[in-house]
Order: sequence, then structure tokens, then C-alpha cells
Amino acid sequence: MNVHLPHPIAYYRAWKYRNTGLLAASLVLFFFIAETQFVHDIVTNVGTWGYPGMFIVGMFYVFTFTVAPALAILYEFTAIYSPLTIALAAGIGSVAGDFLLFRFVRDGITEELKPLFKKLEGSTTLYQLFHTPYFLWLTPIIGAIIVASPFPDEVGVSILGLSHVKQWKFILLVFFLNVAGIFLIIHAAQLL
Repeated sequence: MNVHLPHPIAYYRAWKYRNTGLLAASLVLFFFIAETQFVHDIVTNVGTWGYPGMFIVGMFYVFTFTVAPALAILYEFTAIYSPLTIALAAGIGSVAGDFLLFRFVRDGITEELKPLFKKLEGSTTLYQLFHTPYFLWLTPIIGAIIVASPFPDEVGVSILGLSHVKQWKFILLVFFLNVAGIFLIIHAAQLL
């Protein structure tokens, strides 16, 4: 009896929900490694890395589970750097993190979830709402407001990814929004 098993990489590429599965697996992995001593040491020492540290922390500023520690570390940089300098360096890092998420949503998740949205077609008020001109016009604005807020960017970036914003516009938009958001939060924390 000769059984041929598929190659794992070929199976993964053919798997219909590979991006959704990758997202779920990365969240599980995050929960396991978040409390390790290695991660604690990195978080403790990143404040001494200067501009590269601000860039890296900026990348973590955009994700739900790392926004609070990222803001705390960015605030620690105020002992040496001005809030504007911190906001600019961390803003570049936040663009990198947001762009990864943007490409993931635009190229992966939306294709996997299209069958779910097709089930909603014509049958609900929600579907009709999504196809009104007002909703299409408001979608990027709602996404931009969420990105500019101190809340994690996943929802706002996902909305922008679904709204067919061009990549160069997305990059400029999230850079300015994140720089403004980081600057205002750090400056407000200094005033307290």
C-alpha cells in the first residue's frame, strides 16, 4: 500500500483560508511568547536604541496587543528626544506596520471572506447599506479617524484596505495620521 501525502508547502498554498489561518496562528503564538523573559528584555532595552528603537516601537504602536507598551516606551524617549522627533521616527515605523496589515487585508483576507459576503447579497439591510454612495464615500474617512486615534489601527487599516485607497495615498495618510496621533499623545503625557 503506497500512500502519497501532499507536500506541506503545496498544501498550505492550496488551502482556501491560509491568510485567516496565519492570522489566528500568529495570535496564538503571540500569547505564548509575550510573557517570556526574552521579550521582556527586548522591551526593557529598546528604549536605549535611539532612532532604530523608535522605528521598531512605532511598528508595534499600530497593533492591539502592543499599543500600550509601545506608548509607554515612546514616552520614555522624551527624556532625550523631543516629541516631534519621536513622532516622526515612530511614524515611519508605524507606516511599515500599517502597510503590512494593509497588504494582508487587501491581498489575502478579503478574497477569503468574499464567500461570506456573497451570502449577505441582497438579503439584508447591511448589504444595502454597504452599497450606498454615502457609505463608499465615508469608508475612507472612518478608517482615517480610527488610524488617527490612540486606538490600535487594525480596524482603521482594514477599512482603508477595503475602500480601494491607492497604496501611495494610504502610506502618506497613515504617516501623517500616526505622526499626529503619537505627537499629541506624547505631548499631552508630558503636560500631565
